[in-house]
Amino acid sequence: MKAIIVGAGVGGLTSALFLNKYGIECEIYEQVPELRELGVGITLQTNAVRELGNLDLLPSLHTTGVSSEHLYYLTRRGQPVWDEPRGLAAGHDTPQFFVHRGRLQSLLYRAVMERLRDGSVHLGHRLASFARTPDGVEAHFVDRDGSPIAAATADLLIGADGIHSTVRRRINPNEGGPRWGGLILWRGAVEWPEFLGGASVLIAGGSKCKFVAYPIAPGATAKTFLTNWVVQASVGTPGSEPPHREDWSQPARREDLEPFLGKFTVPQIDVRRLIAKTGIFWEYPMCDRDPIEKWSVDRAILLGDAAHPMYPMGGNGGSQAILDAACLARELSSQSNLDDSFAAYVQERLPPTNAIAAANRTGGPENVIDVVEERAPDGFDDIERVMPRAERETIMGNYAKQAGYALVRPGGS
Repeated sequence: MKAIIVGAGVGGLTSALFLNKYGIECEIYEQVPELRELGVGITLQTNAVRELGNLDLLPSLHTTGVSSEHLYYLTRRGQPVWDEPRGLAAGHDTPQFFVHRGRLQSLLYRAVMERLRDGSVHLGHRLASFARTPDGVEAHFVDRDGSPIAAATADLLIGADGIHSTVRRRINPNEGGPRWGGLILWRGAVEWPEFLGGASVLIAGGSKCKFVAYPIAPGATAKTFLTNWVVQASVGTPGSEPPHREDWSQPARREDLEPFLGKFTVPQIDVRRLIAKTGIFWEYPMCDRDPIEKWSVDRAILLGDAAHPMYPMGGNGGSQAILDAACLARELSSQSNLDDSFAAYVQERLPPTNAIAAANRTGGPENVIDVVEERAPDGFDDIERVMPRAERETIMGNYAKQAGYALVRPGGS
């Protein structure tokens, strides 16, 4: 069996590594001419890390990222809403990691170059079309000017080509563009002293105005980290046209972000100083797509953001792509034919990812902050009178189960 993988992001590269693990030949085709360490921080949940451990990548993750220990939710006023241990500190058998997205991609790319045969990765190749053949699938690629440069044949094609997926457009031709939720993310990373123990994520504020910070790599000294920060704000109407194309490498302007900085009171971090120290940072209109119930056509199958683009709530986008990759490779190696492999993969992965994408539109686990801020817009003296712990536990626990990283204790609870 041989697979064509379209896209060399986290999902595509992880797919290649899992296919190689199961003895399935593959080649990757990526439209950018050079893979650069773009983006800022992402969270890898324990279930995704477990799969990367099955690829013997845990040592590399420990040197690349930060093994996380705790999560803190606050209101914009800095009042505590929820906190809980994470990863090994919570009792999981694998860590949860904070990591720079570009460095994670580089880690995966190096592993691909080491493990796959020479010539398996083709940069500067954009998918133009594909069609089923009597023996499999044939794909045609063009360069950045649209000139034909290559054709490839294989048994199947994996569309790991992101929110603007060419493969998804073939499956769902009338879908149109991504849906903007009216929210803008400003994201950056800068060297910063450790806070809250040095391995924690802090999220202050609900979905309409939120500040996030967490370490993503060791810093220059023992007490500093490369620290990822996010400011999220509502600036438009959900469903309207985004201000620009969804692009994680769109440089931002300070004057656009500045009006929102005064909305946060975060005792643990000087938000203004953190952002003032950051040189270049980026702006991203938060977009997703409506869930679809069909992921395959003509021996092509979707994976990652191409299948289920979601808002970055709950730290799940990259993790779900990794889980997709592991599941698809296992099914391709174990089922008797391609149709059965696709069906088993879709049956396992479509329901939970569509449910997560829908939940993330309403805040995901961070919805617990939204509820508290709605009920007590001027602050509170006793969180229990605003939102009892049992109600907060239900929101957090249900999302963890939905995303597949809930801790299962002895006895199955």
